[in-house]
This record gives sequence, C-alpha cells and structure tokens, in this order.
Amino acid sequence: MAGYSPSPRRGPGRALRGAAGLAALAVAGSLTACHVTIGGDDGSESGQSPAGSAAAGPAGPTTAGDPYVPGDGNGGYDVQNYHLKLNITPDASTQLDATATITATAGEQLGRFNLDLTGLTVSSITVNGKPARQQRAGSELEVTPAKELPKGAKFTTVVKYSGTPHTISDPILGTYGWVRTSDGVFVACEPSGAHTWFPANDHPSDKATFDFEVTVPQGLTAIANGEPTTPVTGSEGGGAPGLPGLPGGPGGGPPGGGAPNGGGPSVVPAADHRAATTTTWHVKEPMATYLATVDVGRFAVRTGKTANGVPVITAVDPSVPGVNVDAFAKLNADVIDQWSKLFGPYPFDSAGGLIDNAQVDFALETQTRPVYGAFGLQPTVVAHELSHQWFGDSVSVGRWQDIWLNEGFATYAEWLWGEKSGGPSVKEQFEERYRDASAGELWNVPPGNPGRRQMFGRSVYDRGGMTLVALRDRIGEDAFYRLLQTWTKDRKYSTGTTKQFIATADRVSGKSLDAFFDAWLYKKGRPAR
Repeated sequence: MAGYSPSPRRGPGRALRGAAGLAALAVAGSLTACHVTIGGDDGSESGQSPAGSAAAGPAGPTTAGDPYVPGDGNGGYDVQNYHLKLNITPDASTQLDATATITATAGEQLGRFNLDLTGLTVSSITVNGKPARQQRAGSELEVTPAKELPKGAKFTTVVKYSGTPHTISDPILGTYGWVRTSDGVFVACEPSGAHTWFPANDHPSDKATFDFEVTVPQGLTAIANGEPTTPVTGSEGGGAPGLPGLPGGPGGGPPGGGAPNGGGPSVVPAADHRAATTTTWHVKEPMATYLATVDVGRFAVRTGKTANGVPVITAVDPSVPGVNVDAFAKLNADVIDQWSKLFGPYPFDSAGGLIDNAQVDFALETQTRPVYGAFGLQPTVVAHELSHQWFGDSVSVGRWQDIWLNEGFATYAEWLWGEKSGGPSVKEQFEERYRDASAGELWNVPPGNPGRRQMFGRSVYDRGGMTLVALRDRIGEDAFYRLLQTWTKDRKYSTGTTKQFIATADRVSGKSLDAFFDAWLYKKGRPAR
C-alpha cells in the first residue's frame, strides 16, 4: 500500500489502510455442519452423502493462527498453484461464474481440509477427480475428499462457484476487495479480500503460482498479474498487439519508442467487438493471495521495456482526469530501473501498473502490476508501490505483525524518490517527524508489533521508515544498501520476519543491533538519537 505522506490515500497519503477492522473474518475452530452438499462433476448437489464417499480422519487447522487476521488462512497443506477460470460480467446480477483448480501438497494426513471463501455459491467440488463433501460456516469452506490424503500427497481440488463478490467496507480500512467501477471491476485485496472472489488459503504465509483465464464482455479489457500468454488488447488506441518479447506479442517494441534507451511504450489496438474476449495470464513466481488482481474495464494500454530490458505493461482508464498513459508508462520504467540499482535485480518477469476510475483513495502493490484508484498519477505513490515488488511481494511477511517490513521499507523508498525529484531529502523527512515529540500515533505504537488495530497505522509507515533512516546512519550507506540487497536476495520468493531481518543486519554490518531495533521497533516512546 502507498505510504504515509500527503496524498489522497488513507490518512495523509497512506495507501490503503489506517488500522483495524480488517475484513470481517470468521471462524477459527472446527466447523459445525451449517450447509452440507455433495457436488458431482455435473454441478449437481445432494444433501446426503453416498455410502463410502467421504473420508474419515484428521482435519487440517481451520486458521493460520495469525491474531492480526483471525480466521484467515488454513493449515495442513501447502498450495502450489491456483488456476482461476473467471467469467466476469460486471453489469449482470451474477457478476462472476468461475472454476478454481487448486494444486496443493498435504503437509499432514488429511481426512478433510479448509479453504477460505465468503459469500459465493459453490455448485461442486472434486478432489483428485472424485466428488467431495462441503460444509460452509462463515468464511470457511470445509472440504472432505472421498479418500483420505496421506502426508506428502499432491492433490488437486476443483471448485465450481458463482455469485457477486461483496465489497468490503470497513470503518477504518474503507472500501476494498471487489469494487465495481462505472465500466468494470477494480480488485485490491489487502489484507483479507481475496477469498471474496476465489477459494484460497488466504494468508501470506502460503504463497503460490497463479494462472488466470479471464473472459469479459466485448469492448472490455482484463488486466491481471504476471505475463500474458495471449495478446493483450486495450479499449483505446491502435498499434502492435501483445506484450513485446512475451508470448502472444511481437518480438520487441516499435522503432523510436518513448521509454528510456529504446523499447518504448507501444499502443495496443482496440478490442475485438465481435465477441467476448478471453485473456490468459501466468504468474510463475510465488504470490500471496492478497496480491492477486483482475481488473476489468476500458483501458488505454501501453507495452514496452525499461532501459534494462524489463517488460512493462501499463494501463489507464481514460476517464480518469489528468493522467497521461505515456507519462505513467515512462515513470514505471524509470522507477523500476532506479530501484533495481539500490535494492537488487528486479525479481519478476514483468512490471507496470494500472490506474482505474475506482472511487477508492488508495493504491495497492498487486504483484508485478500495482493498482491505483481514481486520485490520479502521483510519482511518490508509484515509487512506493513499485518498491513493494521487492519488499512485500518477492519477500513477503509470513505474519501480519511484521508488516513494517513492507510498509516501512516502501515509505523509505517514497521519501527517496521525493528527494530524487527535488522534494525534501530523506533526512528532512526523518527530522520533521522526529521533532514532533507529542505524536502519540508514532511514539506510542511500536511498529514491530503494532497490534491488530494499528497494523496499517502511521507508526508502521512513518516510524518504520524512520527506523531505516536511523539504521542507515548507524551502519553507513554502503552497508545499508548491501543489507537491503542481501535481504532481497536471501529471502527472494519467500517470507521473512523481523527477527530474520535483524540477524541479516547484524551479519552484514558486523555490529550487534539488537538494542537499536528494540528501541525503534518494540518500545513505546521516542527512541534516543
């Protein structure tokens, strides 16, 4: 999410969240039999279980056990891949008709297991091709396969479902999740919105690869994470189809492109209005569920490459005032190349961003392609979200308590881009906040364990960013950037904790920094200089 600085994001500039309420989440503990069905491959349902059709045996945990998001996530298995076949009709009474194919490995012997899913109708479930039993309670979907799954077994669950995903409206976090726009859908899910539109192990501790197959009405465009495996078509402009250098597109950008050092943005042609459009996208690097997105609408689309050759897909709803899609494309390319110098090689196979006409006041770092609401183009916000590709997306938190590892780092990057652009220096940003000794939201909330109500509060962003500035002063700039690059390399495509970051900082700097981090991250009060 975007950081804490003047902007239309949550709080002065905080893109998404201010604290608490998190999506209403539910049931931690064993399910009671609220709704029981047996679904066949043909989508039929029955309230009775055929003899011998359901396994008996131990169940996996019904929650990841994270007190910051009670009820989110599940245990007993590890998801490897989500294949989401989505038919999205934004103006229909039923906006989503879908099939989720989930490939996972059992971490223990499983007679049943849980997925997170809210508010949608499940017509059938199979496990390894055999009909399975479902029970629903709150946001939990309990699945009982026909045969018990042994520990270490790879298994495939297919869930056919439909409905209209509900938008999450929280008094502190605001509106997020599946958000209708005037011409489509905007999807931004941190922290608990993913299971409003697909069944999932909805916690960042279980990352997986993704495949999207998205069908939308004629004239609309669907943009998702990762790389397109079919040509990308926009609703505005004309030019070469597809993404240069990727499947479905030409081998490179047009001559004289506008991005730095060639490979510039090209215009994607208008959509084929003769039929519905299906596009496919592949995310080959593991991704947390809250970072998944599928955005549908009328978009001007640009494709190109950064100066260092990273493919970039940029999309803008032309109804958003004051946003130039070419300027947005160039900014994405510039920021990615700059952060690659400081934070280590860009961790994914493509980059970019999408600005939609969604009436939300936040941005979110959806993997490879951050999404932004209708507040327009703000360079420091883009810098913030793109830094998350290293800090939050490639290296993710395994528990929400450590969210400063995402937002503090992105706030530091936001300040850094502001300095580079002629604004206040990073040190000036630090000093302005440090002088405010009475700022209770900074000094009374330890960012290393802010509590559920403050997990997206000011301390996580500002004091988290200040911790990094103070660390840079303590160990020196060379060691500081060696630390960041070591962290992103060692934890790439994985998760990390604050304890692990502190151990890496000690190792890289050759200093014992426990007292420093304790003061900045875990104690109340303004740390000494």
